[in-house]
Amino acid sequence: MPSALLINGTVGSGKTSVADAAGDLLAAAGVPNAVIDLDWLRRAWPSPPHDRFNTGLTLRNLRAVAGNYLEAGSERLVLAGVVESRQERAGYLAALGVDDLTVCRLRVDLGEVRRRLTRRHELDEQGLRWHLDRSGELEAILEQARTEDFTLDATGLMAPEAAEQALRLTGWLPPAQ
Repeated sequence: MPSALLINGTVGSGKTSVADAAGDLLAAAGVPNAVIDLDWLRRAWPSPPHDRFNTGLTLRNLRAVAGNYLEAGSERLVLAGVVESRQERAGYLAALGVDDLTVCRLRVDLGEVRRRLTRRHELDEQGLRWHLDRSGELEAILEQARTEDFTLDATGLMAPEAAEQALRLTGWLPPAQ
């Protein structure tokens, strides 16, 4: 039965890198999969005033994209994105068309997050300011919302290491020997 893993976390926590690495690990294990970066499914301007992060558009696009991947034979869907509430989580599960959605929250020391963001946005001062502000704000939102099934401290881990741990905790890879 197809299932999904959503890698959640604040901006700069490594969600996309960990999701990409998880897809690679699943492929190496012979598991048909697809990796979906939710940011690309929401990327349109302007967003509606009542939907700051284009969640409605994201869910409509996800329904179509996930359906296509499942129809093509994907058994595991790995998503990188942000889920700020239980209601959003339920919306993602419905849009995915799978029976099971596991949410892994990546936690990374905010000092490390800020270093990553500074490197990522070194030529974009306005973007850097927004992301630095958002990193702490979003970390607090996620801490309160508790949408995750488990939390993975990824501070100091390379993306493949974090991905392997997430896949093992999800039960998609056997426990390490």
